[in-house]
Amino acid sequence: MSRIGKQPVLIPGGITAELSGQTVTIKGSKGESTYTAPACISVAVEDNSVVVARADDSKFSKAMFGTVRSLVNNMIIGVSEGYKKELIIEGVGYKAALNGKEIVLSLGFSHEINYTIPEGINVSVGGNGTTVTIEGIDKQLVGQVAARIRDYSPAEPYKGKGVRYAGEQIRRKEGKAVA
Repeated sequence: MSRIGKQPVLIPGGITAELSGQTVTIKGSKGESTYTAPACISVAVEDNSVVVARADDSKFSKAMFGTVRSLVNNMIIGVSEGYKKELIIEGVGYKAALNGKEIVLSLGFSHEINYTIPEGINVSVGGNGTTVTIEGIDKQLVGQVAARIRDYSPAEPYKGKGVRYAGEQIRRKEGKAVA
């Protein structure tokens, strides 16, 4: 039995959880988030906590037991505190700028990259275009947007040029040794 799935998810003050069939709706100060659980998992709201239970011992229900509990917990954290990822852009001429609902990236290519920001995500650019902050209530979407932007030009190990997460350590390599 999943050790994560057995734990109830506590609902802090100011957050409301509603259940409609298999659909869980969490409302908080930052917004609203919904998730529909699979049929093999039952979700119940009991006095300031959300409890997840399995219907049977099938492989799929065992796999989804802890997953559903984690997703509900992430929704509660998202609508109360929100999620945030910060990217750092390094390199001569490497920068980012906001243009409406797009972020324009100059990453050493012959052209600029235009990335359309999805709904529910707030992006801000600071530090003369060298830091990009991605915020939202959906943990998966915030991480996906940050990963997509980083994938355009990940930091390379020789000079460190490219896009990296704040706090990410790039293992630096030594260049060619001259004989």
